[in-house]
Amino acid sequence: MAKISKASKTSDTSQTSIENLTYEEALTELEGIVESLEGEQNPLEDSMKLFERGQALVVYCGALLESAQLKVQKLVGETISPFEEESE
Repeated sequence: MAKISKASKTSDTSQTSIENLTYEEALTELEGIVESLEGEQNPLEDSMKLFERGQALVVYCGALLESAQLKVQKLVGETISPFEEESE
């Protein structure tokens, strides 16, 4: 079984409209973009396209998380309490 890297997944999904991505797909693509921008020497034009796509993915992921938070709040009301770690 061949292993698919984040970079090759990114090139596959970068052709997909952001609105058609799941949260997980968008986050994976964003991680691949960050890796690419940090590690590779891309031409300026390519880097700018990656940066713009990354910014759009950040906005999209943020909106999905906010929507999920609102749904959870509607389901449980104001009874959500902050997570507290159990002491040993």
